[in-house]
Amino acid sequence: MAKILIVYASRHGTTEKAVAIIRESLGQAEVCDLKKGKCPALENFDRIIIGGSIHAGRIQKEIKHFCRKNMPILLKKEIALFICCMYDGQKAEEQFNQAFPEGLRKAARVKGIFGGELLFEKMNFLERTIIKKFIGVKESVSRFNPEEIRAFASRLGG
Repeated sequence: MAKILIVYASRHGTTEKAVAIIRESLGQAEVCDLKKGKCPALENFDRIIIGGSIHAGRIQKEIKHFCRKNMPILLKKEIALFICCMYDGQKAEEQFNQAFPEGLRKAARVKGIFGGELLFEKMNFLERTIIKKFIGVKESVSRFNPEEIRAFASRLGG
C-alpha cells in the first residue's frame, strides 16, 4: 500500500475541508498543513498530494515555496495537485497553471479544481471590503464541489 502525504495550506478552511474528503476517500494518508509547521521527510512517501486555495488570483506563498524548495524530490514521486477557487472553465485552468510550476503540472498524475467558497464570517474587514467592491459579492457563497474531490481521490486509486 502506497504511503501518502497530503500537503496543503488553507486560509479560511475550504482547502482543509477538501483535504478531509480526500483523506477519507483514500482511507489512509498523513496530512501536513504548511501554515502550522514543517512536513515530515518527503522521502518516506510514495505519493504526495499538494493543494491550496486561490486568493486574489494566487495560491498561498507557503505552497509556492514548498514546491520550489522540494522540486527535485517531488519529481521522483507520484504527485497530484489541486486548487480550490471560485472560478471554473478557462479562468480556473489559468489559476491552476499559475499556482504550480510547469514541471510539477506536467508530472502530476491527477489534477483537480474543486470550486471554492467566499466565507464572509471568516474574512477580515479588508477582505470583505475588497470582495464587495471588486467582485460584487455581499454575502458568503459556496461553489465547493465534494463530488469532484471524491472523483479526484478515485482517480488516485483510493
